[in-house]
Amino acid sequence: MNFEQNFEYQTFDGERALYGIKNALVKNCSFDGPADGESALKEASSIEVKDCFMNLRYPFWHVTDAKISGSELTEKCRAALWYDKNVEIDSCKLNGIKALRECDGITLKNSSVSSPEFIWKCKNLTVEHTIISESEYPFFEVENAKITGLKMKGKYSFQYGKNIEICDSDLDTKDAFWHTKDVTVRNSTVKSEYLGWYSENLTLINCHIIGTQPFCYCKNLVLKNCTMEGCDLSFERSSVQADVKGKIDSVKNLLSGSVTADEIGAIIMEESIVDASKSTIKTCR
Repeated sequence: MNFEQNFEYQTFDGERALYGIKNALVKNCSFDGPADGESALKEASSIEVKDCFMNLRYPFWHVTDAKISGSELTEKCRAALWYDKNVEIDSCKLNGIKALRECDGITLKNSSVSSPEFIWKCKNLTVEHTIISESEYPFFEVENAKITGLKMKGKYSFQYGKNIEICDSDLDTKDAFWHTKDVTVRNSTVKSEYLGWYSENLTLINCHIIGTQPFCYCKNLVLKNCTMEGCDLSFERSSVQADVKGKIDSVKNLLSGSVTADEIGAIIMEESIVDASKSTIKTCR
């Protein structure tokens, strides 16, 4: 691609150092220094940022049509991408808190992330082959997302998310998928205490589910060909269609629907809370 502006092997530390640049390549540059300026590339458009070091706050606000690759955003690079549209992030390290917020059309791939409050209120999101080593409340209120090959460790993930597809992923995250709507997870491992509470239309297919008290207060929960490990007090006050291979430790106060497993350690149905005639719980052993 031919760029109208090129910035290579330069260091920028001033306030709004490259504010509003258009049709520009920024390569092998460092955004760091004693001036400690903010918002280096605010309002930029049609830019490529390659192999850069970002150590200052708020570098990519209100950016449109950008590619960021091979770059490191340090812990000091807080709130790095906000209010952006059509941005591809490839092979980057994102280490600052609140790295993405209220963005539209983000593609994140082949990257590593350590960022509390990561990806909030974003829509039309694609995530591929990315590792999140630490985050609290990642993917909060995300809408229209396709996620493949994600390896994540965190807490309170995907809360209030809508229309999300996840496959071939490894999720280790407490309190995941609370209050979500229209989420499908395929061919993945999901380790989570209190998984999926208050969700609507949550579907897991060919998944391995680990953790205590999953799937309570769910509406239209579906499990297909899943396995469950350490899952006690499952499905309380939920409407469920579940086909589980292997054992469920216990099922408690199923509201409606059916649960089928090879083995169920205990079935707890309290007449004062639920009507047992509205559900079916059986083993195929």
